[in-house]
Amino acid sequence: MYLAGILALARRGEHWRIAPSLGFYLLGLGSFAVVEFGFLGVYSEELRFAFTTRIALLLFAVPALLATGKPVSLARAALTGAPLRALEAVLNSRVVGIMGNAVFGPVFALVAFSIFLTPVAGTLRESPFAQDAIAIVVPMVGLIMVLPLTELVVARTTLFIAAEFMLAFVELVLDAIPGILLRLNETILDHAGPITTAVPGWFPSPLRDQQLSGDLLWFIAEIADIPILILLFIRWSKHDRKEAKQVDELSDDEMDALTQAHLKSFGPGRD
Repeated sequence: MYLAGILALARRGEHWRIAPSLGFYLLGLGSFAVVEFGFLGVYSEELRFAFTTRIALLLFAVPALLATGKPVSLARAALTGAPLRALEAVLNSRVVGIMGNAVFGPVFALVAFSIFLTPVAGTLRESPFAQDAIAIVVPMVGLIMVLPLTELVVARTTLFIAAEFMLAFVELVLDAIPGILLRLNETILDHAGPITTAVPGWFPSPLRDQQLSGDLLWFIAEIADIPILILLFIRWSKHDRKEAKQVDELSDDEMDALTQAHLKSFGPGRD
């Protein structure tokens, strides 16, 4: 799809920038290939820490790197007519608006990672169908959460952004909970049975495997919140500059009328 967008622009005599293309293919798809076809993907069924780390990276790291390719901007530039209107309708939908909220990502991660504390995690880890579905579904969910932040497709007020800041800081603490519980528990929480095939000598014990899973999950969840805070700061800065420019462009009469309206809102008629 990304290449199709580039080719559509080329047929119209327009050119897409090299930098985002390299970001999409080398960083985005490259990171996906490393996760899925490297150590984490190969041992995702046998090792708990490979399974949880794989999901965490597919949810946070891979979508963030894919977003460096500016796929929404490319789609807007390449599409015309009904397809473009359909894209804008999706971007302006309530679902994208909710998932594009900077607070949604950490909250979703907290809920999703809490599954690792239940037997559901063992069932998913041992299911070939679930393993295949994770490779598709998790990065897609991550993209829906990341793209509104990186490409600012969802408009926010200054007050809303300030609230997002405060809640995002709270999430820095909450996101650590699943990883900490995995690390400190002395029982196997996913209730998965022993591996039936021959186990390499370097495999950790089930308990140590769970502890490593907690360590890595805790680390990734905390690191993933930092870019969100940076993106919120960038969004706030751009929004503040935009509002300041709009105020500067007001005439004296318009500014006076705006001031009077603001003062009246705090008049005697209000409690």
